[in-house]
Amino acid sequence: MAHVSEEIRVERPVSDVYNQWTQFEEFPEFMGSVEQVQQQDDTHLHWKATVAGQTAEWDAEITEQVPDRVIAWRATEGVQNEGRVQFQAEGDGATRVSLELVVEPEGVVQTAGDMMGALQSQVRQDLDRFKQLIESREQASGEWRGEVHDGGQPR
Repeated sequence: MAHVSEEIRVERPVSDVYNQWTQFEEFPEFMGSVEQVQQQDDTHLHWKATVAGQTAEWDAEITEQVPDRVIAWRATEGVQNEGRVQFQAEGDGATRVSLELVVEPEGVVQTAGDMMGALQSQVRQDLDRFKQLIESREQASGEWRGEVHDGGQPR
């Protein structure tokens, strides 16, 4: 399994940053390898991406979501991965975004790419593009303020 941890400071209030992150179908705007995300309901997503030149698809379930604090997920089918993104307000109106991702590389090319730091680099670039996206907007393009607890039960 490949494990990546990255964080970035975003010069926007935590509610704006969190709200934008909940717009999963817009992830292809800042995630370089993601082609499409379809939100099936409050806790289920279908992903399509190009990873190391190969198309990959997977279904994921949001397992924890607390507004302005955290979103966690795990794959339920397809490419095995799980992750957690945390949002922390900083005193000056900025937000610290911390992302942890665990991915099971598939095949020799992805394993070699992971060993050379390709996944770490991709996550860093994605966070940089997310920062540019949200800082260039007056407000988030949408929001979902519901909560998910107990491994995927929305409230």
